[in-house]
Amino acid sequence: MVKNYFFVSLLFFVLQSGFSQTEKLINGKVFYEQFPVEKVEVVNFISKKITITNAAGEFSILVKAGDELIFISKNHDIKKIILDQKTIDKNNLIISLILKPEELKEVVVTKMPSIKLSTDKAYEQGKLDQYAVEKAARSLKTGVYNGSIENGMDLMRIGGMILKLFIKEKEVVKETPQIEFKQLAKSSCDEKFYTETLKLKPDQIELFLQFCDADPKSKTLLENSNVLSMMDFLSTKNIEFKKL
Repeated sequence: MVKNYFFVSLLFFVLQSGFSQTEKLINGKVFYEQFPVEKVEVVNFISKKITITNAAGEFSILVKAGDELIFISKNHDIKKIILDQKTIDKNNLIISLILKPEELKEVVVTKMPSIKLSTDKAYEQGKLDQYAVEKAARSLKTGVYNGSIENGMDLMRIGGMILKLFIKEKEVVKETPQIEFKQLAKSSCDEKFYTETLKLKPDQIELFLQFCDADPKSKTLLENSNVLSMMDFLSTKNIEFKKL
């Protein structure tokens, strides 16, 4: 009789444990100041499952009690929550994000220098010619140029200068192809740097790079690629990542 009771109790415990660890699909919505946020990456840090919110800020993902959900958005601070069974059973997860502070770009204000006359007539005439060319070009662009030329300048010379001005403005500047941050980070630092120096597990590297890419400072590294700067940035972000 005692053996039968022990067997039944053990079986009940095993079944109860198995049910408690069964994953369940949980639904939720992500908002910022009551507005839904789309394209937010919802990552189950334990199971490594990933989904993305739709235009209504909605998402669904498989979870179980004790799982950690991380919400990653380029325009918002990263948010992390740990799920308990009560929250999972409620099945209506509401997440509010905080907007990242905007970084002001440097604004350079330039002032056009005034024209000072000197005793060198040829030099002064060249400055006046240049001023007249720019003024004539602006008039042509707005369609109100009246055909007059100031200071009695040589028509052939002025015509050539205007032509050069327009040719210079029509030059096509080829943009350097953009490189993704994750690609640059992987090419700058080998896997040993992530696993041995940063003490990351191999399956955490991809999530860590997504975490770093969400930081606006990563765009600075794309513009000025430097291995030492990259390693310093990754080391700093690793400290933040480990605190999640």
